[in-house]
Amino acid sequence: MYERKIPPSLNCGLDLIGEVLYGKWKIRLLWFINEGNKRPSELQRKIPDASRRVLNIQLNELQEHELITKVIYPVVPPRVEYSLTEFGKSLIPVIAALGQWGDEHQERLRSVILERLEQVTGQ
Repeated sequence: MYERKIPPSLNCGLDLIGEVLYGKWKIRLLWFINEGNKRPSELQRKIPDASRRVLNIQLNELQEHELITKVIYPVVPPRVEYSLTEFGKSLIPVIAALGQWGDEHQERLRSVILERLEQVTGQ
């Protein structure tokens, strides 16, 4: 099990949201669950680059932070669905604003990211 070496800073709203949303796929998971993609297999299809293990870990963390709920239906095989809590739904306008900002600046962001990747890889 992972053990933190540095305790989290919980003194500022930015630190708190970073603690809750830190993880490559969490924002996308929240967005897709809000759009109605609630089953793990649907989420896996929406984010094919993520491993099933990582998605499960991040879904569990979102559940622990009370942003989503997990319902396991008593059928064979068991069916699992995720949904946003009211607390989680309150994040959707923030995620939408971030997405809009990214769309408005996508050319610049793409250029900066590709330039940095070239520097890191030495090409």
